[in-house]
Amino acid sequence: MSHLKAGDKAPSFSSTNEKGEVVTLEQFKGKKLVLYFYPKDDTPGCTAEACSIRDHYQRFLNAGYAVLGVSPDKEAKHQKFIDKYNLPFSLLADPDQEILKAYGVWGMKKFMGREYMGVLRTTFIIDEKGVIAEVINKVDTKEHANQIFDLMDVPA
Repeated sequence: MSHLKAGDKAPSFSSTNEKGEVVTLEQFKGKKLVLYFYPKDDTPGCTAEACSIRDHYQRFLNAGYAVLGVSPDKEAKHQKFIDKYNLPFSLLADPDQEILKAYGVWGMKKFMGREYMGVLRTTFIIDEKGVIAEVINKVDTKEHANQIFDLMDVPA
């Protein structure tokens, strides 16, 4: 679980998206941002989560929110994932886990009795001033967009 909470300043980041373009948190100053962290492109839970956001993307835009996904996958893998599922938002590559660690979402996980380090699926809603407004630690992958909307003042 992330050490960050509502009211904390969002950690600054700089990474590349699926096109190799540099993306920074500072580029979103004055805008609201949904920053979601997920384990791996094109896996069942991660695909359900991305498609939930995709299917409600216009509602995010109408409410003034940008959306970015972050995983340890590299740019080329992100581009394939975006193309396969027609995702309308960018995905940031974090193969060295720098952003994941800054946001406290790289940690110990358990699966089938095995412990390993991995991405702790988490979403941060960041306001126009770069302050974390909400943190979602228990993500419902299939209903994630609605889970986010429930925390935001977003008309249907």
